[in-house]
Amino acid sequence: MIAGWDCHAHVFGPYERFPLSAERSYTPPDAPLEAYLAMLDRLALARGVLVHPSAYGDDHSLLRDVLAAEARLRGVIVTRNSTVSALAELRRNGVRGARFSHRSGPGTNFAGSASFADLLGMKKVLADAGMHAELWTDCKALPGIAAELRHFPFPTVIDHMGGFDYQAGTSDEGFRALLSLLESGHVWVKLCSYRNVLRAPSIDLAKPFHDLMLAANPGQLVWGSDWPHLNVKPAPDTVQLLQTFKEWTPEALVPAILVDNPERLYH
Repeated sequence: MIAGWDCHAHVFGPYERFPLSAERSYTPPDAPLEAYLAMLDRLALARGVLVHPSAYGDDHSLLRDVLAAEARLRGVIVTRNSTVSALAELRRNGVRGARFSHRSGPGTNFAGSASFADLLGMKKVLADAGMHAELWTDCKALPGIAAELRHFPFPTVIDHMGGFDYQAGTSDEGFRALLSLLESGHVWVKLCSYRNVLRAPSIDLAKPFHDLMLAANPGQLVWGSDWPHLNVKPAPDTVQLLQTFKEWTPEALVPAILVDNPERLYH
């Protein structure tokens, strides 16, 4: 095992203890903490970051429980409004950020998620609590908010490699906006390519996007498994996803992205 981090995963259940919200966009199978930790061990990684799923709405009971049980984990919550003192208490217990959604197209933001408008309303609270913002967006939506992201008083972490469109190519306006933000240090990006090429004939079509992100700013990149791969059938082999990342990344940069960068971001 190395001191590396998986920076994006979710846990669910057991549902008799942690029931899902009645208002939700999906119903996943159980993916309990024990299964995630076993997967983390298979990856030979020491630490993980659990992102609170929108299917739990505003109930953070499961995330609080797993963070209390496992010092090797950190968390990211979903909240629409909160106080500095409440966020500071969460931070003392392993939470490091709050996740918001701003995706293109009607009906793409899940029930239970927090919006970009929520994020704008929480800027001062997040900054005062020492939290970062995590943003699930895509390259069609990104240009419209890029200017605001440059002035946030806290780090902003972009999920899933910014939801690039492999068919639009690396010259796409939205992807170029993401590269500019990354290069200037105004955002972090989670490397997790497979969701963006689900309909592609090969995951290799994501490699040019990966390569350009490495060239833009490797010091602002982390890697995430996206376990348990919600709504993806068949689910990818998580071990192979990590192996693909290592094969695509110059050997000298692998420790920075798996160890050094997440240590800075998640403390």
